[in-house]
Amino acid sequence: MLFLDFEKPLEDLYTQITKLKEMSAKNKVDVSNSIRELETAIEKTREHIYDNLTPWQRVQLSRHPERPYTLYYIEKIFTDFTELFGDRQVKDDKAMVGGMALLDGTPVMVMGQQKGVNTKMRQLRNFGMANPEGYRKALRLMKIAEKFNRPIVTLIDTPGAFPGLEAEERGQAEAIARNLFEMVNMKVPVICVIIGEGASGGALGIGIGDKVAMLENTWYSVISPESCSSILWRNWNFKETAAEQLKLTSTDMSGFGLVDDVIPEPLGGAQSDPDKMAVTLKAYLVNAIKELTAISPEDRIDQRINKFSKMGFYDEIGVNE
Repeated sequence: MLFLDFEKPLEDLYTQITKLKEMSAKNKVDVSNSIRELETAIEKTREHIYDNLTPWQRVQLSRHPERPYTLYYIEKIFTDFTELFGDRQVKDDKAMVGGMALLDGTPVMVMGQQKGVNTKMRQLRNFGMANPEGYRKALRLMKIAEKFNRPIVTLIDTPGAFPGLEAEERGQAEAIARNLFEMVNMKVPVICVIIGEGASGGALGIGIGDKVAMLENTWYSVISPESCSSILWRNWNFKETAAEQLKLTSTDMSGFGLVDDVIPEPLGGAQSDPDKMAVTLKAYLVNAIKELTAISPEDRIDQRINKFSKMGFYDEIGVNE
């Protein structure tokens, strides 16, 4: 079990339980009462910690190494998944995965960024940062879904689109912009869920949908707290302040009307009970598809366009001449 820095009180309690069990095994002493007291203390401490999370702590949770990624949810939620590869132009981008599947018996197309579960796989998946061919692969899959009238499900988890020189040479900005244009006009239902990090154009490239939802402990912003801090303060030391000012949490995004729904996570985050999180996410997706398929394609497109067109607000500040 991996603990984040703000979970240190929980780590201490778990350490005490481990020591008690070792002592019990060594000295044949009954410590069951003491263990029960510590387990009660763990529950109370967990509730206190997770009821008072700061924006930066939620960012940390969204990056937890044990947090379930796209392929985990695909395995647990969908059946008969058939992965599709390549953009038919350059190559297959391992940071973007997708294919045909069944969701509770309904044929769908599912796709999303995959970060990798260990060091070797993270390198292979480029830490979930897709190149242009990844977004073009995603669009190819969406067009297939549209052709065969399959709802589209996208699972977003990326620190951003890959910013390397080769990505820019192959048209990173154009690939994302093309996806924005095509997704807003898709004739099939489109459901987008941020399951971890939702950074910048990397998230938007598969993030235009009839329903856009966030898991409770995820973030969605034009820039990461660290990058914002490095631009404004010339170092990363103000990342916590940046996270607060960016208003990037699911609560903030819902309040601004930038996402439609916030999906609750198990106490302690999705990584504390991945199976329960998968059940909750599946129920949301099934209900969303059922709701959206009852609307005609033309109405869905109009509602989608209107929703994104109305996003954003500003205040005019008068200037004394």
